[in-house]
Amino acid sequence: MNNLDFTPFYRSFIGFDHLANLMNAAARNEKQPAYPPYNIEVTGEDQYCITMAVAGFTEQELSIETENNTLVVQGQKDSKDDGRHFVHQGIAERNFERKFQLSDYVKVTGASLENGLLHIALVREVPEALKPRKIAIGNIKQPQLVTDDSAGKQENSKVKTAVNG
Repeated sequence: MNNLDFTPFYRSFIGFDHLANLMNAAARNEKQPAYPPYNIEVTGEDQYCITMAVAGFTEQELSIETENNTLVVQGQKDSKDDGRHFVHQGIAERNFERKFQLSDYVKVTGASLENGLLHIALVREVPEALKPRKIAIGNIKQPQLVTDDSAGKQENSKVKTAVNG
């Protein structure tokens, strides 16, 4: 796959450098680790759930952090030798770090560990000011503009009343 050069966009689009960096990172041919396997599920309008298979890990050995629109899930296994000797070890209990790039306004609302599956709940909370709003069509009341002449007359009348009163 050819690498895309986004340099011309940096010159003419202001504030979109974050988007270009994301596209560059996605276009790189870096191999993503396949461990641990995960699902990303849409659970409702603006609600998502990431489910990761983390068999053999406890809550204390897992860490979930968000920083700069990046969700980082880490698993640190204690490197203790408990004397077990495996003929075959198919359950991978190795350390891992998995990163997910989050969209703007996506927040992690909670996490749970159940039957070897780590569930991470996410919700997209768009601020009210950025949500589309419907404008009703009807009569428009024109605002009355105060001109310099009318403002001066009002001030003069106030002065006259204060002097007379």
